[in-house]
Amino acid sequence: LLVSKDLGKHLLEVEDLLQKHGLLEADISAQTERVQALNAAALKFSELEGYQPCDPQIICNRVNHVQTCLEELGELAGKRRKELEDSRQLWAFFQEMEEAEAWIREKEQILAAKTCGRDLSSVLTLTNKHKSMLGELGSRRALLHQTMKRGEQILAKKRFSPGGIQEKMREVRLRWKKLEEVTGLHQQRLQEALNFFQFSAETDDLVAWLQDTYRIVSSDDFGHDDYSTQALLRKHRAVVEEVEKHRAAVLALRKQLALLAPEHRQGVDVQIRVVEVEQLYGEVAEVAVLRQQWLQDALAVYRMFSEVHACEVWVDEKEQWLERMEVPEELDEVEVVQHRFESLDQEMNSVMGRILDVNQVVQQLVDGGHPSSEEVRSCQDHLNSRWNRVVELVERKKGQLSSVLKIQNYLLEC
Repeated sequence: LLVSKDLGKHLLEVEDLLQKHGLLEADISAQTERVQALNAAALKFSELEGYQPCDPQIICNRVNHVQTCLEELGELAGKRRKELEDSRQLWAFFQEMEEAEAWIREKEQILAAKTCGRDLSSVLTLTNKHKSMLGELGSRRALLHQTMKRGEQILAKKRFSPGGIQEKMREVRLRWKKLEEVTGLHQQRLQEALNFFQFSAETDDLVAWLQDTYRIVSSDDFGHDDYSTQALLRKHRAVVEEVEKHRAAVLALRKQLALLAPEHRQGVDVQIRVVEVEQLYGEVAEVAVLRQQWLQDALAVYRMFSEVHACEVWVDEKEQWLERMEVPEELDEVEVVQHRFESLDQEMNSVMGRILDVNQVVQQLVDGGHPSSEEVRSCQDHLNSRWNRVVELVERKKGQLSSVLKIQNYLLEC
């Protein structure tokens, strides 16, 4: 049993042989105690004095022979255990290499069947799965490194034929290297797809924002009075700031497109998409400028109407006063009225400045092609005519006062 050359043809068979060998070693151990006891009892007969049933030398020789055989049996048992353990190490190595090859084949099939996704969500899912596989790859790499190290140790022992260890190690190394290359290539493809779909998603978000902003800046609501128009103008200025902030994102589209993989950046659809975004941004920016001008014009109109109203209130008040005023004949009363006209001249100079400002604003609105040009011009003409009437009344009353003063002065001289 101990000189058998059967070391097993696979790991399970070697394990079975080792288990049987363990039973045999236990049997040898049990027999060793028995032999030692028998040898000790036999040696007592070689030490007897007087009657000796057997020659002491024969007893000693027989004891030594049995002891030597027992020791040789132990050496054979130790040698076979070593050979069986080496065989187990060899077949464990081959089994681990087969498991590694099976794992590599499985991952090769998975990588060969994998796509890079159809949208951002699927690409992110595949990327997470690929990260998990990279973790498995790292763990398997460490195990394979240990297996390879044991293979080198087996080769270094040279106790028996390595049985194609070097060929198996070389084959697995090549397949592992190919797997890492394929894994790296797939990771690169996933990253390229992720970059493309992120670019597409960001572009879609930018288009959606531009479309919403275009609806806002193209609104025909310019307010109904000074207050509401000022509120709209403040909101619009905030929108204009946002439009300006998005300019960098639009300008960066070309650079981002250039960084995409060739099969993605050379697509006609994506190039057209970039052009559409640039054109849409240009339209939004242009309409935003126009709306700001229109809001400012509307604000100018409402302020002009407010100013006209204030001027007309003043004109109404002075016109009624002038029409009701009777030029007095007494000198004291004439002087009082004359002082009032002096104050009126100062007020008229101030109102005249406001009316000139109104005329200037109206001219700017008309020259700019404001849609309410006719209404504004009509309001201007009405105010100017009212002002001219007040000026005529003032001149007439001043003329009457001047005549009365001349008469009074003449009478005083007389």
